[in-house]
Amino acid sequence: MSRPRIPMDDARLLAQCRVDTFRAGGKGGQHQNTTESAVRLTHRPTGIVVIARDERSQHRNRQIALDRLRVQLREHGRKEKRRVPTAVPKRERRKRLENKRKRSARKKTRKPPKRDE
Repeated sequence: MSRPRIPMDDARLLAQCRVDTFRAGGKGGQHQNTTESAVRLTHRPTGIVVIARDERSQHRNRQIALDRLRVQLREHGRKEKRRVPTAVPKRERRKRLENKRKRSARKKTRKPPKRDE
């Protein structure tokens, strides 16, 4: 299966997205609370959503969102490497068992002596 190509041109990538603008909220005072400077991009083919509300400018936030979307699309297209299980070396296994035996023996000495009836 071939991985979908990510358009390097901003206009082509935006054509694949739904663009929403909204008020950023949070810190920033009057300007941020009155203008719709935050941008949310929803990539239609994959359903990936990114939000940028870092700057006061909607245009700058759109550029930041496009950069974040490209990163997410690269991650989405990457295949996970298959995990190769590793075995515990015999020496380590013996060492663990020896430590368990020692700990068990130490705990047995803490128990009250058995009653002889």
